Amino acid sequence: MARAFLRDGDRIVAVLDETERAVLSGLMEQTRLLLAPEVEPTGDAWADLVASMGGTLDVGHDDRLQGHDDVREPGRDPALDRLLPAGHRGDDAVASEFRRLTEEGLRQRKSGNLDVALSRLAAADDDQVDLDLAQATAFVMALTDVRLLLGERLGIRTEEDAESLYASLAQLDDDDPAAYAVAWYDFLTWLQETLTSALMGEPGSTV
Repeated sequence: MARAFLRDGDRIVAVLDETERAVLSGLMEQTRLLLAPEVEPTGDAWADLVASMGGTLDVGHDDRLQGHDDVREPGRDPALDRLLPAGHRGDDAVASEFRRLTEEGLRQRKSGNLDVALSRLAAADDDQVDLDLAQATAFVMALTDVRLLLGERLGIRTEEDAESLYASLAQLDDDDPAAYAVAWYDFLTWLQETLTSALMGEPGSTV
């Protein structure tokens, strides 16, 4: 049975059983796979920076903004637009250029957060997930991305979408995959909220 993340000195600890950790790890793995950097880090900070910006630092010419008709690429998973949002919603050309310059670096950072979270789940001892503050920050960011992905798969983009989905649950059997997915979406929301509260040191969030 899960126990919320709580602050214990300079550590943040939760209790998640084997099934909870396995499902959470599976969701994180799927998110990590979707976000996998197209250019893997080399360890050379300068080379990685240039690669993350599309292989060029020549960004001063306005004509580079021409010819981008649509921010969404053909065949692109719409979930990526939730995880890697456009930087400028009013101008497709500017948004496309912003994405070209920033998306690779963002993929690497988000993938890194998921790697940290996965490693801490794997290292759980006696169902206890133990995080230092840096790991907790990465973990909460990883949970955010997993919720965004699952929310996109469930069609939850607005409060109205969520209300409509929850209203429809009464018509579903307990073993319906949609009901199962919503239950895990709720679990992720609760876990993220308790971890955020523990990081912020809110009342009731300490051991």
